[in-house]
Amino acid sequence: MREIVFDTETTGLDSRLDRIIEIGGIELVNRFPTGRVFHHYIEPQGREIHPDAAAVHGITNADLAGKPIFQQIADEFAAFIDGARLVAHNANFDIGFVNAEFARIGLSPIGSDRILDTLVLARRKHPMGPNSLDALCRRYGIDNSHRTKHGALLDSELLAEVYIELIGGRQAALGLEVVEQTSRIGMSDAGISIEIVRRERSLRPRLTDEEKAAHAEMVRQLGAAALWATATE
Repeated sequence: MREIVFDTETTGLDSRLDRIIEIGGIELVNRFPTGRVFHHYIEPQGREIHPDAAAVHGITNADLAGKPIFQQIADEFAAFIDGARLVAHNANFDIGFVNAEFARIGLSPIGSDRILDTLVLARRKHPMGPNSLDALCRRYGIDNSHRTKHGALLDSELLAEVYIELIGGRQAALGLEVVEQTSRIGMSDAGISIEIVRRERSLRPRLTDEEKAAHAEMVRQLGAAALWATATE
């Protein structure tokens, strides 16, 4: 199963008037990241960034000078998400903006049947909250200390980890060991640098040496004809 965990940053809250200024996405296949990402800063075509929005994401109109307009990246984004389920936190907001941008250039909207909202999942699983992305990172022990401002690519990376936890991915993965790898993605085109801590998962045994020894003794006592005696470790 192919999924895209994505996020947007915008000039404000009204998708009828405001514009997307950053969009980022992470590809998952069978709930594991493939390494494919999508990321663009976008020039809002004269729409000024509201001060309240700038306080959240830290992006200014000056940062976006010379960046592509949405129409110039729309086909690339549409190809990246083609055939995939889309995962977002408070998805109505992000999809509302994407569909508004699509409508302006004559592209078909993204249907609600393709959307999975992690905020809805979180509220079902943790009805007492809080269920913001930062709160869920704290709940699941995901390092978000480098998240001083919102950013579409960084938030997608964090949300992908939160999503796996929300659907029980750690338990279903039979004890996957988390190995941290830190990389820095330079967003020089907007004067912004983001450090992402990637967690790669590798299979580790659940049994201790003592438990293995006890199991081997139990198999020995069963006798040579026992099925366990012919099983490989």
